[in-house]
Amino acid sequence: MRSQRFLAAAAAAVALVLGMSACSSDSSDSADRGNSDSGSGSFPVTVHHAFGTTTIKEKPERVATVAWANHEVPLALGIVPVGMAAATFGDDNGNGMLPWVEEKLDELGAKPPVLFDETDGIDFEAVSDTNPDVILAAYSGLTKEDYETLSEIAPVVAYPQGPWATSWRDVIKYNSMGLGLEREGEELTATIEKEISDEVAKHPQLAGKATMFLTHVDTSDLSQVSFYTANDTRAAFFEDLGLTTPKSVADASTGGEFSKKVSAERVDVFNDVDIIVTYGDQALVDALKADPLLSQMPAVANNAVVFLDGTGPMGTAANPTPLAISWVLGDYVDLLAAAAEKSSAAGQ
Repeated sequence: MRSQRFLAAAAAAVALVLGMSACSSDSSDSADRGNSDSGSGSFPVTVHHAFGTTTIKEKPERVATVAWANHEVPLALGIVPVGMAAATFGDDNGNGMLPWVEEKLDELGAKPPVLFDETDGIDFEAVSDTNPDVILAAYSGLTKEDYETLSEIAPVVAYPQGPWATSWRDVIKYNSMGLGLEREGEELTATIEKEISDEVAKHPQLAGKATMFLTHVDTSDLSQVSFYTANDTRAAFFEDLGLTTPKSVADASTGGEFSKKVSAERVDVFNDVDIIVTYGDQALVDALKADPLLSQMPAVANNAVVFLDGTGPMGTAANPTPLAISWVLGDYVDLLAAAAEKSSAAGQ
């Protein structure tokens, strides 16, 4: 993986944040005033979210995070949480942390924080034991009850609209608000966006390729095609990479669900798909090619399929998060570009 490039980019992002936060424009300072009622670095901060409003009265010194990836925001801004959720998948060495998180902690010269075991849900007692001043959960599946219980411990920044639906940009936006670092969060977002655009510019063959993300495929039962809708952050990330959402997927995304299933007998609905991304290996494609119905999908017929290890870091990073994007970007775009070339060659 491109860890050296990641470290350089992350360091540059922090330097940019520290160097530019004091001179951010007036438009940046006043952006989204409906979501945050204070400027960057000033308190109290009030954040509006799906469960109401949360006010952080003073600059938090002890930051805890729950659920997935929220700890990546304070880390990217140079703040080490006192506690965060342990990684439940994608952990390549069994220490409860994803590689891009380990690298960031090493860069900051910090020891790992307390890791919350969320196998059976949020460990409220463990969170409380870290004595946090704020709890970040902008990307999470908090229930109302979870939110209320956590709020008894410390002010909680919840998701803006719905569970597990927060874009990587809003993960940065809302969690940085909770830290009183809204402008710094905006600079971090801009840095990541530039890195994405620079990488995508190297691969013009990606432009406009209609791409869908199949869920974990059970080769013992190919009677249905299961896929992530455009509401899922993995599929939504394709738009950042210069790809497009197929009409078939867009039409299936209007109900708000994160995934859908279509009978294999209706597989022709996916004739508008140029590239497929999925979890698996060559054995999966062999199974798809051997199936009399699914083999008719143009992406399958053209070998325009990107395989990701569903339990490893690469597959985990396909769900974009503030630190994972830089870590995986070059390799992921390379894989997509190779699939795009196969799709284009078949169409000639």
